[in-house]
Amino acid sequence: MDKGNLSDVSEFVLLGLCHSWTMQVLFLLIFLMIYLIIVFGNIAIMILIIMDSHLHSPMYFLLANLSFVDMLLSSVTTPKMITDFLRENKTISFGGCMCQILFVHFVGGSEMVLLVVMAYDRYVAICKPLHYSTIMSLQKCIGLVATSWTIGFVHAMSQMVVIVQLPFCGPREIDSFFCEIPLVIKLACIDSYNLGILMNADSGILAMTCFILLLISYTYILQTVHQNSKTGASKALSTCTAHITVVVLFFGPCIFIYVWPLNVTWVDKFLAVFYSVVTPLLNPTIYTLRNKEMQNTMKRFRSCSIHLKGNI
Repeated sequence: MDKGNLSDVSEFVLLGLCHSWTMQVLFLLIFLMIYLIIVFGNIAIMILIIMDSHLHSPMYFLLANLSFVDMLLSSVTTPKMITDFLRENKTISFGGCMCQILFVHFVGGSEMVLLVVMAYDRYVAICKPLHYSTIMSLQKCIGLVATSWTIGFVHAMSQMVVIVQLPFCGPREIDSFFCEIPLVIKLACIDSYNLGILMNADSGILAMTCFILLLISYTYILQTVHQNSKTGASKALSTCTAHITVVVLFFGPCIFIYVWPLNVTWVDKFLAVFYSVVTPLLNPTIYTLRNKEMQNTMKRFRSCSIHLKGNI
């Protein structure tokens, strides 16, 4: 069967976050401001890390990559959500919906693995400090980041191979602000119960595997810090608390959506907003405000800017 026989739906209708025009205008202003902060905040972090030689280390190389991933993750869904606040008919083409699904899982899966890589970096720094520079070489870091992108791509394609072949012939309303796999599958003209479980399991296995690896890594780290109260270990622990905060904020919503779904519409919308908008906003804030080296770098750049303006 060709695609024309499989699917008569050329576009889907997104119901969005709410129906009140007043609330939509308020959300437009709020999410527009948040998205601009996400974009410029993460770009600023990447520029600082690239330009300041003091930050040319594996940890900051990985942090720059996390900022890039966060910016991409938010950009997959947030601009469409913002523009839809101005529209009465919030539609998305079939191809656009498939692209959202592809990139959400591609970038989201990559971020999960990247967070594991960052935990491994902290594990080596604290538990094997004498071998840190050897183990976490630039080549190793590039390889680990490339691995995270590869796993994210394979995960996304495993979802897309199934989704694009589903027949859509009737219902086309998605009660969310973007195309989520569990909601899109329910619109297919087949009995989608078992397929929904299978697709959730696919995402759940990746999420839970990464989450368990993170728990193991930070357990070893905390045990090592508990046994060794030196200044270096305490400094590393401070960095780890920021990492752990990010992990909880990112994996919490993902686990409730794919591993332990609550099937409550407003809760699902809140969790979707949280991991696609709030987490990318909090990541740069957590890492910059809790990191003394990043704070010192910002102070140096601020001083240089003031000095240059004074000479002009």
